[in-house]
Amino acid sequence: MIPKCMLAYLRERLPESTWDTRLVRRGDGAFLEFDATARDRLSRLGIAVDHLGPRLVVCMWDEASPAEIGGYLVVDNLAMGRPALGGIRLLPEVTAATIHNLARGMTLKNAAANLPYGGGKAGIVAEPALFSLQHTEVVRGFARLLSHYRDLYLPGPDVGTNDADMKTIAIENGLESVVSKPADMGGNRIDQLGAAAGGLIIALHALLQEMPRLHVLPQCRDLRVPALEGVTIIIQGFGAVGAHAAHMVHQRLPGAKVIGISDAMGYLYDVGGLPVEELFRLWQAQGVVTQPYFLTQLAGHVASTKYATQPNDLLREDAFCLIPAAPIANYLDTDAASRPSVTVDRMGRWTLSVEGANTYSPDPVRQAARARLERAVYRQRGVLIATDYLVNSGGVIFAAQEQLIPTPEHLRVPDTMRGDRAAIERWLAQHAEAFATLAEQRRQAAEVYRDTVIRHNMRELIDLLIADADLLPCEAAERISVGRITARERGRTAADLMEPIPTMPLTASIHEAAAALVEAGRAILAVVTLQGALAGVVTRWDITRAIARSLSDQEPLERIMTREVIVAAPGDSILEVVRKLEHHDISAMPVVEHGAVLGMVSADLLAQRSLLRLLQSQMD
Repeated sequence: MIPKCMLAYLRERLPESTWDTRLVRRGDGAFLEFDATARDRLSRLGIAVDHLGPRLVVCMWDEASPAEIGGYLVVDNLAMGRPALGGIRLLPEVTAATIHNLARGMTLKNAAANLPYGGGKAGIVAEPALFSLQHTEVVRGFARLLSHYRDLYLPGPDVGTNDADMKTIAIENGLESVVSKPADMGGNRIDQLGAAAGGLIIALHALLQEMPRLHVLPQCRDLRVPALEGVTIIIQGFGAVGAHAAHMVHQRLPGAKVIGISDAMGYLYDVGGLPVEELFRLWQAQGVVTQPYFLTQLAGHVASTKYATQPNDLLREDAFCLIPAAPIANYLDTDAASRPSVTVDRMGRWTLSVEGANTYSPDPVRQAARARLERAVYRQRGVLIATDYLVNSGGVIFAAQEQLIPTPEHLRVPDTMRGDRAAIERWLAQHAEAFATLAEQRRQAAEVYRDTVIRHNMRELIDLLIADADLLPCEAAERISVGRITARERGRTAADLMEPIPTMPLTASIHEAAAALVEAGRAILAVVTLQGALAGVVTRWDITRAIARSLSDQEPLERIMTREVIVAAPGDSILEVVRKLEHHDISAMPVVEHGAVLGMVSADLLAQRSLLRLLQSQMD
């Protein structure tokens, strides 16, 4: 059944007419689908359509299950490639707008990582503290709903889900339908390996080398970038990302010191450095570390280490670098009314923030707040903020290797086993050595790629900031990602964008053509000869005009079709397609090669699927 809070949320925002016209049932699943043309309905869900997306928003639930199984899918943009790649969040307060914000972050993150995948995200409306069997059943049910969108969306883990859940989805939908699987499926163990955390440390190391170039900017005239032994770091959120980040500082940046950490129970701070390895082992054993460490190591002793019960107060302490890695988008703001972790007037003295938390939002209000923040912090204080999606892409880079290095044919689980956990477990055991080799191959490729792309991003970030003194770091970051998206989109052709076009023989009647257009939901059809060559096109307007002229609907299409047809070649670029549509003042045209009709492109299709306004700005 649909989760009660999800039903209340949708009923409050969507009129009855939307339920009547948009609700689609496939098996036990119910789906409300909205593309970029449904601006009013998306606005009611708190989603604004812009030049990047979203491509598709789906509200979906299982009507047959006695358990509450439902949530949202947002495919934001597919310009970098298909399918969209992004995690599944499981929380009771998940909404369509929340998932859209996260999906947009994935669009920019995947582009920043130069991965051939679009941006997407999914959300399950459920309590994370469900009993194990209930949790697994909810994930299985949601996997069945997602199976209808396997060509559009490739899920991985996020808050509330993990690699074991991805294994459940793989059992239901196939090994290639999900990423960040366990190692016994050839997966990359993203959390265990600290994939996202590793990206943050690579970014920090790269910025230590690149930041001295910022001396040419007025706000950075007094910038001092220390040698490694002088680098101090505080980490907000000693969890899956933060704990691994601290561990990797100790391993990869010898001499640098983690001097502060926080978690749900408080924070620890010591200017001489914290015992990172001891804290990391404690986190692995217990999860929460600050209070247990205080009680066992500090209470009743004179020590240089400070413990305080207010986690957010860590951000009032001084350090060279802050790594915000708690699941808090609003860790810093100029306005106390937004309830940030700390306001700018109370923040510690930092030189750099490397964002390990998801902070990006496409919401105009939040973007304006981010710009105000960076004007206060970067322009006035010279504190550089390395935007989240530029630096915390390690997880998605590791996950993507499970597609970039495909599972060999002989290791792919037979379709007949799909959904049978016991049978698949036996299959995995029989091929354990081969899957272990595959997992190691993917891990090595991911580490090389992560290092290369994040270092490149940091160099490009500093280049942009130096080239334009008025540019904010968040604007530079978006320019990097959107530049890659538009470059990829510019290289796409009519063959990449086209959709099927109905075809009819010359002898078909006007009535048959009208029925074909209605069934296909198209405004144009191709008329072909017996040999399959294009002879003409018929549009809805042609049929309307024929009716107005009182032609019989049994007349052949030859009577009303347009014979001189403007066509696109499969290799035509998007800009060439746009020029043809605009020059000839037409809304659609067939894609033709050697006389054969391959598909169609239309202005509506371009508006929905490509960055048309950005590309048109480059036409002159």
